[in-house]
Amino acid sequence: MQSAVRRRRAVAAAGAVSAGLLVLSACDKPTPMATITVGSSSVSEEATCGGEGEALKNAALTECLKETDIKSLTVDPDETVRFGVDPDIAEKGWTIMMNGQPLLQEPLEKTYTTIPGSVFFNAQYGAQGNSTLVTIREGEKETTGLWSFKLKKDD
Repeated sequence: MQSAVRRRRAVAAAGAVSAGLLVLSACDKPTPMATITVGSSSVSEEATCGGEGEALKNAALTECLKETDIKSLTVDPDETVRFGVDPDIAEKGWTIMMNGQPLLQEPLEKTYTTIPGSVFFNAQYGAQGNSTLVTIREGEKETTGLWSFKLKKDD
């Protein structure tokens, strides 16, 4: 009698584990993260668009750059802005864009870089006003993901 009860418990446990795995497999895998840090403040974000390895079409890129629901960070122009990306992004190469224009000429392949805060509010680099849209673009030739942030000038 006890062996039948044990068998039923084992079958029930196996069923619960299988159901749990089925639910987990239905979830979307999160995209890699990008983080911007200034002083002791930072914001992290999953991909605004893409980030799943597939090349994005030009129409999707244009729409993505119009996104307004993005995280922001206040920047003192005298501080250093630190950019960090997951190794998955670094592997494909990444570029920092400012208001849709590349800030760096060559894609980075490391997970971290720094840029002086003053750059993001300097008209010479395409800045306009007291806020700048900064986008991390994944991919050396084709864009496979975008991570967007708004940097606001600290007065």
